[in-house]
Amino acid sequence: MRYYLTSLHASFSTLKGVEPVLKAMLGSPRFAPIYYNLFKRSARKTTSCLMTSRQTILKKIYPLLMEAGKIFGLKAGVIKNKDNTEPLTSFYNLKAISIDGQEIDFKEFKGMNVLIVNTASGCGYTNQLSDLKKLHELYKNKVVVIGFPANDFKEQEKLTDKEIASFCLINFGVSFLLAQKSVVVKGDNQNEVFAWLSHKEKNGWNDKPPEWNFSKYLINTKGMLTYYFGPGVEPLSTDITAQLG
Repeated sequence: MRYYLTSLHASFSTLKGVEPVLKAMLGSPRFAPIYYNLFKRSARKTTSCLMTSRQTILKKIYPLLMEAGKIFGLKAGVIKNKDNTEPLTSFYNLKAISIDGQEIDFKEFKGMNVLIVNTASGCGYTNQLSDLKKLHELYKNKVVVIGFPANDFKEQEKLTDKEIASFCLINFGVSFLLAQKSVVVKGDNQNEVFAWLSHKEKNGWNDKPPEWNFSKYLINTKGMLTYYFGPGVEPLSTDITAQLG
């Protein structure tokens, strides 16, 4: 079984006209006010996960940020496992917790490429969530995309797990797997998945931790870490898609 976010949230700019629609949908006008009040409370909670003005500005300037990255090579490094070094501990022994509290057993990903990305909702690269969604949809039979929200870089992920799930779905339509918020940088509290990704004693060759939000690690169909991609490498770039087979 693959683990994907299944809960759906709805966001409306206005509640006007909702009650009549509910009456028609329910076929019972006397129950509509009850559902309307529940809907209204849910909608109020949801609005907190809409984009702030800062996030909206960051989304608009994202194309310029990526162009600057291409020109100046900003955070656009690619590190390859040139010698095809096998991991010293198995990738498939790893486990994580999904953002909705379910266990993620990496054994489920045998035979698939896996792209692991540390995400944040308040970063200049946050618009990559949209491209990660497209990658997940276009290559769903070839790659599993897993986002790991983290607040490690300039505190750019202050939302709770529930807020992150809603933010990603409402603003970017994210359908790929999200893990619980955790620490991805090296240290005593580092997430075990990122400890594997950033210690050569575990993965066999790479010591590089995430340099910023939206750093990417590609694991091939045999559980070997094959690439590290910097945040400036776009999810749909040929640097990544050409490796999916």
